[in-house]
Amino acid sequence: MFVENYETEKNCTMKKFQMVCYAAIMAVMIGSVGCVSTGNDDQESTPGFITVEDGQFMRNGQPYYFVGTNFWYGAILGSEGEGGNRERLCRELDFMKSHGIDNLRILVGGEGENGLLGKIEPNLQSEPGVYNDEGLAGLDYLMMELGKRNMTAVLYFNNAWEWSGGYTQYVAWANEEPVLVPRVDGWFSYNEFAGEFVRNERAKQLFYDHVRFMVSRTNRYTGVRYIDDPAIFSWQISNEPRAFSSETQDNKEAFEQWIAESARLIRELDPNHMISTGSEGYYGCEWDMALCERIHALDEISYINCHVWPYNWKWMRGDNMVADLDSSCANTKEYIDMHIGLGHSINKPVVVEEFGMPRDNMDFHKGSPVVCRDKYYTFVFDLILKDKEQNGPFAGCNFWSWGGFAKTNVEDHEYWAKGDDYTGDPAQEQQGLNSIFVEDSSTLNIIREANRQLGNL
Repeated sequence: MFVENYETEKNCTMKKFQMVCYAAIMAVMIGSVGCVSTGNDDQESTPGFITVEDGQFMRNGQPYYFVGTNFWYGAILGSEGEGGNRERLCRELDFMKSHGIDNLRILVGGEGENGLLGKIEPNLQSEPGVYNDEGLAGLDYLMMELGKRNMTAVLYFNNAWEWSGGYTQYVAWANEEPVLVPRVDGWFSYNEFAGEFVRNERAKQLFYDHVRFMVSRTNRYTGVRYIDDPAIFSWQISNEPRAFSSETQDNKEAFEQWIAESARLIRELDPNHMISTGSEGYYGCEWDMALCERIHALDEISYINCHVWPYNWKWMRGDNMVADLDSSCANTKEYIDMHIGLGHSINKPVVVEEFGMPRDNMDFHKGSPVVCRDKYYTFVFDLILKDKEQNGPFAGCNFWSWGGFAKTNVEDHEYWAKGDDYTGDPAQEQQGLNSIFVEDSSTLNIIREANRQLGNL
């Protein structure tokens, strides 16, 4: 997820034997440790790995297009420890599946200490190499439940932003110093500190250790190695990885090298799954399209990522959303078209892995109007449908973000507090800002219809 001050810097084949084993294990585990699904499990075909062939995603021999979502807290819900709620997790998955939402982008990190301003918790890794086993169990449980429903996950390891630790926590560990908190220490200091990550060999090695640990895991509930699990859509290096160059330090070369090293490491560990960057695209590459092309043209990178944020990028004013909607849509199309062009150039699919729109008039309350959001979502989905008709590379999107059945406490406090339900809005943003809840029926109908037209229902 982006940060509130985004603009202050400048002003996103398994072997048949393995498949048979996986299906058998799933059949046993569904009856023993899994929660009850209301989906049509019996009608689901045994899934295979999603791959890229001639610039298109392929799933079970057919082109695959999708409207998915960001569900960063999915592994936390799967835990039986702090923050866990397996009953809610299963309800969320069944509800999403009923709307054709079968591609979920999920955090498999969370580093450092709890209790920091604007930071989610609990953390997965409290110290380098020290993992919260309940959190790992939560991820295992989530992956098992996704497999039952023929759903997939994009699993991202790192975060350029503070809300899950990420860049700055690795730098703090490497330098044995306190981590910076942007809303306390200032965004300029944060950006300088975060920019050190791609240059700090110790910080990068700690991150590579995390990658090795996660990719090499075996699911405790299913006995399936992660590298053999078709419920993983792709491994993703980071949420919105950036160079964080400054007036005193150009980090773009080091950033590019880190992306390449990370991708090679993942491929060495896992020959089966796709790999993605998690980049915002042109904006995330410091307005350098050549850099964006180079990191996505790497042999190990399977497809192109970009993110689009009209409000955060100041294409839209919060107090004048209706008036600014048309220009926001025009800017969105121009931005996505840049990356579609790149997709044609390097023959890889394009996924807009984050996009969102606040509720009308910046109202954070559930049930408040979402007229602008509905129009914007429709606009983005239509771009996918039109590109599909032309066999183009624009293959999917993940809206930000899934709030589902969460209860909010915005009447009492706007920002997430310990004990609150998790929504799609992380701790540094107001509850309900961009989340899609089950009460948002008009938006959900638009999502469902798009997935129907894309062949996911």
